[in-house]
Amino acid sequence: MTNVELLKEKIAQSGLKISFISESCGLSKQGFYNKMNGKTEFTQSEIATMKKLLNLTNEDAEELFFI
Repeated sequence: MTNVELLKEKIAQSGLKISFISESCGLSKQGFYNKMNGKTEFTQSEIATMKKLLNLTNEDAEELFFI
């Protein structure tokens, strides 16, 4: 399950657009929102991409995606 509020905060802090992040993960914007809203889970490769884009630590990623 994804900590949506914290993910939104990290995205806002990064200054990146959702469309850029979703495309970088190989997702459509709607697919990204589906994952953010818990309809489907983020894959390991998508999480790894977001860790790089958002400059997340391992602890950040765990808090965001493995709550």
